[in-house]
Amino acid sequence: MPTQRGYRQACGIARGLDIVGERWSLLVVRELLLGPKRFTDLQQALPTASPNALSDRLRELADAGVLRRRQLPPPGNVRVYELTTWGRGLEPIVVALGTWALAAPPTAEQLFVSADSAMLTIRTFFAPRPEEPEATLRIELRDHAAGVFGVRLTSPGAEVTHEPPDEPDAVLVTTTDALLAAFGSDDLTGLVAAGAVVTGDPEVVRRLVAGTRVPGPERSGQLSPGE
Repeated sequence: MPTQRGYRQACGIARGLDIVGERWSLLVVRELLLGPKRFTDLQQALPTASPNALSDRLRELADAGVLRRRQLPPPGNVRVYELTTWGRGLEPIVVALGTWALAAPPTAEQLFVSADSAMLTIRTFFAPRPEEPEATLRIELRDHAAGVFGVRLTSPGAEVTHEPPDEPDAVLVTTTDALLAAFGSDDLTGLVAAGAVVTGDPEVVRRLVAGTRVPGPERSGQLSPGE
């Protein structure tokens, strides 16, 4: 950890910023909330972070105990980064920060949204209706190489993983921008018009987009809680 840039204050907030306050650190954490990733996966999710900066943040976060590096067993047999138990405790902080920022005025700049950021939007804001049964989806974001996810709609909320179900109730193939723009809609008209393909039970997809209502001055994809 770059202690020469530390705040040197006996305060939990200052100590926390010493650990995760460097540029890209919290976004690295965001990208690992749904599961482990390879270095190349993190590069794709954080395209404007230089390889050196990303390597520095990963090393610092590992030294601090926020994440660890491990080798996946065969057939994967690749090295990945994953959050430690302590590191996963940052999720409510990351989500709360992103939710707070949604109240900020929107920017006209075209913003990149990672696949995991869009999925965290679902996990954060999906509000089920008590009478609705559980359902599963496979979501494929075709603008991301690693954009395949499994979503389970349950009575407490939405569970999101990198492991799609073998026999989902519905499959949604779309782009990240189209998905974000559809959140809060009571029908699939806009999503389908944007080129989305829905197979299986369309009512499950409608429940997903209708139940994911993102607060803020602009809901149509300008910001998501993971950005």
